[in-house]
Amino acid sequence: MAKLTRRDKDYAQWYVELVQRAELADYAPVRGCMVIRPHGYAIWENMQRALDGMFKATGHQNAYFPLFIPESFMKKEAEHVEGFAPHCAVVTHGGGKELEEPLYVRPTSETIIWAMYKQWIQSYRDLPLLINQWANVVRWEMRPRLFLRTCEFLWQEGHTAHATEAEAEEEAVRMLEVYRRFAEGFMAVPVIPGLKTEAEKFAGAVRTYCIEAMTQDKRAIQAGTSHMLGQNFAKAFDVTYQDEGGQRQYVWATSWGVSTRLVGALVMAHSDDQGLVLPPRLAPIHVVIIPIYRSAEERSATLAFAAGIRDALPKDLVVRLDDREQYQPGWKFNEWELKGVPLRIEVGPRDVAAGQAVFARRDTGEKRPVARERIVGEVATTLDTIQRALFDKALAFRRANTHAVKSYGEFKERLEAEGGFFEADWGGTTEQELRIQEETKATIRCIPREGGEPQGPCFLTGGRAHARVILAKAY
Repeated sequence: MAKLTRRDKDYAQWYVELVQRAELADYAPVRGCMVIRPHGYAIWENMQRALDGMFKATGHQNAYFPLFIPESFMKKEAEHVEGFAPHCAVVTHGGGKELEEPLYVRPTSETIIWAMYKQWIQSYRDLPLLINQWANVVRWEMRPRLFLRTCEFLWQEGHTAHATEAEAEEEAVRMLEVYRRFAEGFMAVPVIPGLKTEAEKFAGAVRTYCIEAMTQDKRAIQAGTSHMLGQNFAKAFDVTYQDEGGQRQYVWATSWGVSTRLVGALVMAHSDDQGLVLPPRLAPIHVVIIPIYRSAEERSATLAFAAGIRDALPKDLVVRLDDREQYQPGWKFNEWELKGVPLRIEVGPRDVAAGQAVFARRDTGEKRPVARERIVGEVATTLDTIQRALFDKALAFRRANTHAVKSYGEFKERLEAEGGFFEADWGGTTEQELRIQEETKATIRCIPREGGEPQGPCFLTGGRAHARVILAKAY
């Protein structure tokens, strides 16, 4: 089995090779699109399952809205259409005829959802309205990359309506916290929750919150966003409710979403030169058992011992007994390492005689014998240990590669020499922020919700700062 390109030689090539050879996804015949293969889709399904439970636990319900959006809907919120227009696909013909009104292929669903909310919301009794949609969206990408940026991708988008500004703000922050708990608790990826600047916020939002993660090449990746939309879409679609005093009021809105980009973030956060490294809580396969034997006699006893281990393990674990005859054990080791199975259990004739099996951790490569009677308990303990260890390792990496800078010159020098996240005090304008991006290819990722207070003058202008920000190059 050919080796992957090493991360330290060509990180971008390593990533593309790994995604394809681990059978997560492949390029589609349509440029910019991808095919998500079963192993990759299983990771997304596990993400969906966890997130869906978290959404429903906070009172949200799932619904589905059309893929096609009338052009007139998109144009009702000026900032929104301006932000999305360059990335939209538009249908002009259907059924062999030119359409009376062009239809946008869903880039996001605020407009069509708020058109429906106008029909559903009449009174304060109808609020809050808490709806989530699992769907696909289309945004025309010029430089596609599997999972990270593709013309079509899968996601969830929450859209909520509230009676007051305070309730909408509370919802936006609540869902940001849901994303943080998911990223850290399931993906084992530490994130920085924060507020986007005016230059970086969602088109049509009053405020955009985000969670930012660090990849192993020291870049940032946005892992989720939550938007406080104010009354912009309610006013655009005339969505009002009668309050308890009998007065008509515009409702307040939020939207929030994550996408299959999370699969790419997961790959970039933990994986190594041997292949995927997956946290147990999202891994499609938790344990693979590999029997090792030479003779027919050894085969019978080893397979029986291995099957006994498989049958004893809890049913909520996905366990594979790899008894394929056409492959040698070493080839199997490499394949399952490439696919990121957290725990490998090896069983040979000597292990059968000794009443034990050998545990091999995917994250560290550590091997140790475990007595047969302790295997079930040790599997659960080992998987929990791997989950925690992956988070701790990623957090230590982020901390080691986060730097404080006091001047623009220092920032530019260290950005090129070291990379990573940079903490700096900020008091500049949107125009100056765009200038930084043009000159360095780095952006202000967020104003952290914790530690976002300035500690000194603006690192760019030397004037008064209003926030402490995180800057980085990003995917």
